Amino acid sequence: MWNNWNINPWDFAYFQPLYLWLLVLLPLVGFMLYRKEFYRKADLPFSAPSLLQRHLESKSIVWLRRILIALKLLIFSMFLFILAQPFRWKDMQIHPDNYAFGIDIMLAIDVSLSMQAKDFNPNRLQAAKNVAFDFIDEREGDRIGFVAYAGEAYSASPPTLDYALLKSKIQEVNGFEIEQGTAIGTGLGTAVLQLKNDTIKSKVIILLTDGMNNAGQLSPLAAAELAKNKNICVYTIGVGTIGKALTPVITPFGLNYEYQEVEIDEKTLTAIAEETGGKYFRATDQKSLSEIYKRIDAMEKQKKEDKMSQIDPPTSPGAFINWLLLSLLCFLFLEFGFFTFQRLSK
Repeated sequence: MWNNWNINPWDFAYFQPLYLWLLVLLPLVGFMLYRKEFYRKADLPFSAPSLLQRHLESKSIVWLRRILIALKLLIFSMFLFILAQPFRWKDMQIHPDNYAFGIDIMLAIDVSLSMQAKDFNPNRLQAAKNVAFDFIDEREGDRIGFVAYAGEAYSASPPTLDYALLKSKIQEVNGFEIEQGTAIGTGLGTAVLQLKNDTIKSKVIILLTDGMNNAGQLSPLAAAELAKNKNICVYTIGVGTIGKALTPVITPFGLNYEYQEVEIDEKTLTAIAEETGGKYFRATDQKSLSEIYKRIDAMEKQKKEDKMSQIDPPTSPGAFINWLLLSLLCFLFLEFGFFTFQRLSK
């Protein structure tokens, strides 16, 4: 408790956030305290010209009174934060076995050659990576893993809390070192295997592709059935503009870009999502892809909040208590010293 002094409000979540609305009263309370101090009558009345009074006035006393007002406001603020019952997901990560409220998330991303198409900036794959990075940065207390797939699939990172390592693994993937094709079922099945033996009840797969299943021995619907049997929710995302897109094509003369029709098996992706309790989304540009991840992020966070309402995790008010006690001690010390100074000066 005593080595924790971080009171950055954005690092915390709150069980009783309504108390924080009272912070809007701080300017009013500060103004009232200042007026009270400004119009307070002198402890030792005397008659003298105003020039003499200003000469006798001590700037140190004026600043001391202002500091006392600031300390009162700080004490009031810390008390409100304590009432709001703050907690941090990062505090729960200290104990790896404590995942009562975390979610295991697998990102299954299509890295086939068509993901180099330039209807996204700079291409579909890099856009998918950038949006995935933003999504990862918004999660707290969740283990996230990554599966890359094309004609085959492999787990680039198991579910982890080391988000920096996870993002480095995602950034390394380019799709050229893997067998070409689009094995949606294999990609989904590989992601399921990374979650099936885990003890966490909340499991999610975000499956992203820009094409149709044309490789792999496991069909997408069979993989969806596996996910359903393991209580895994699958969100599916189809990426690609409506119409034609500038897409890389392998020719006898090397890699060439040609305009090709965008074909996404939305029917199968929708069926996968519905079978597992998820939802299908279509992204036609990076902005819409980013919005999709934000919607998934919000939905999963709401699930976490609903689960938290059933079991209360421990609060972490230690830093706020530390600052409240320190502020109170400083206030009492300065207030006592101030009155002592006044008595001695009379």
